[in-house]
Amino acid sequence: MDPLLQSRHDTLRGSGAALLKGICRGLEKEGLRVDASTGMLAQTPHPAALGAALTHPGITTDYSESLLEFITPVASDVNTTLTQLDELHRFTASSLSEELVWGASMPCILAGDAGIPIAHYGTSNVGQMKRIYRNGLGVRYGRMMQAIAGIHYNFSMPEEFWQEAWENAGRPASLKDFQTQGYLDLIRNFFERAWLLVYLLGASPAVCASFLSGNKNHQLLPADPAGASLYLPGATSLRMGDLGYTSNAQAGLQVCYNDIQNYIATLRDAIVTPHRPYAGFKTTPEGELAQLNDSLLQIENEFYSPIRPKRVTRSGEAPVVALQRGGIEYIEVRCIDINPFLPLGIDADTLRLLDTFLVNALLTDSPWCDEAGQQRNKENLRRVVNAGRNPDLLLQTPEGESPMCSVANQLLDSMAETAALLDQGTNESNHSRVIDTAREKLSNPDLTPSGRIVREMKEHDMPFWRLALNYSQQWQADFLNRPLSDIARAELETAASVSRHQQQELEAKSQPAFADYLQRFYRQYTDLA
Repeated sequence: MDPLLQSRHDTLRGSGAALLKGICRGLEKEGLRVDASTGMLAQTPHPAALGAALTHPGITTDYSESLLEFITPVASDVNTTLTQLDELHRFTASSLSEELVWGASMPCILAGDAGIPIAHYGTSNVGQMKRIYRNGLGVRYGRMMQAIAGIHYNFSMPEEFWQEAWENAGRPASLKDFQTQGYLDLIRNFFERAWLLVYLLGASPAVCASFLSGNKNHQLLPADPAGASLYLPGATSLRMGDLGYTSNAQAGLQVCYNDIQNYIATLRDAIVTPHRPYAGFKTTPEGELAQLNDSLLQIENEFYSPIRPKRVTRSGEAPVVALQRGGIEYIEVRCIDINPFLPLGIDADTLRLLDTFLVNALLTDSPWCDEAGQQRNKENLRRVVNAGRNPDLLLQTPEGESPMCSVANQLLDSMAETAALLDQGTNESNHSRVIDTAREKLSNPDLTPSGRIVREMKEHDMPFWRLALNYSQQWQADFLNRPLSDIARAELETAASVSRHQQQELEAKSQPAFADYLQRFYRQYTDLA
């Protein structure tokens, strides 16, 4: 076994139960605001009662003015994280008038690009930058793709784990580099195995026909006689496929996770090097700047990936500059669909599955990236996205093709050992139980969220948008029937008020010209060279 990998094993064998209780996590959960009775995308501004999207720490917007994003603080307890998300939902539900939060990843009924309002963040330079970045996404990829919602899971091992593992390994290099290399090992394994998460958690096998209005370049089939929904019979997560967060322009961007410097340099070059097809985007019909630059990437966030290495940035600091400064602090998992059958779109067992998956990826051998392996990973993900519930599906392995169920069970065997480690020191076996549930879903694809969506659509002769709206209405009623405590409501009302004042103060300050502000921001990337 690799000595660095051995040190991680030794650390968890020695004091694993105590260390694993310190795993830190946080959620970023998106959700469209829609008309509560029709399911049409809301055209109203971000509700003032929720605060200022630019400065609120827990309630903001993503691409669209209608696309809410809830952010939970970092916590080391699964139930704490879910309670925080639940309170944000309940506060929002009570603040909306004739609207609700859409409880699915694929969008509600849309009226084309023009019916998807881009988010506003005010007149400050940072607010303008966020707005123009979104203009760029719209002209490059279309607004429809940006109306898709998901859940991002931020995960980090305790600092004590890295310190102890580093000491067990004989203190090679620096602690920062040791930790960064450990997270890179995890990320490489993640790419090789991400298809399993997509199979188990995928909840977007169908779309409202309005999402593909005018798009004839797809292979989806009518899910009902009227053609109100389109789907693939064995699909798991269309959100993670060609209809979702993908970019043909980025297909040639070969990002390697063997070395953090390679990752930083690749993204930096994509941000500072002009990309000719984007050169023609100058202004929007409203007269705004169409994009921040004409490079392949405007900023790092435009790089579509199911996982990202992250470090908390300082004010005005670019993400790759933060990574250069301090190495990887945590990882962000981005392949989680919103489960429409759950009030929050996610639950404790999903978090336990993710923890088990990620810790296992950290504790198992992680081969270096190479072109063949990367292509194999992409192909396996594509197959599971489009046909994961096909019982005869084959996956590519280094030794050749093998039945998906066989490969999955081998991985679940390994994850079962990690689950037992995570269950140490408690009187429960929640992580082990989650692995048993995963095996059941592997044996019966109808038990997966994607399988249940297709089954209920057919059983009730119901289009996707109606199914999603029905559950969204159910969860809205649930949130309203459980009012916040006076203390929790007061805290969220105060946070909203403070955020509004912070934006006003920011906009009242003297600021450099936007062009100078932008030039100063991008100078960070050239200074990395």
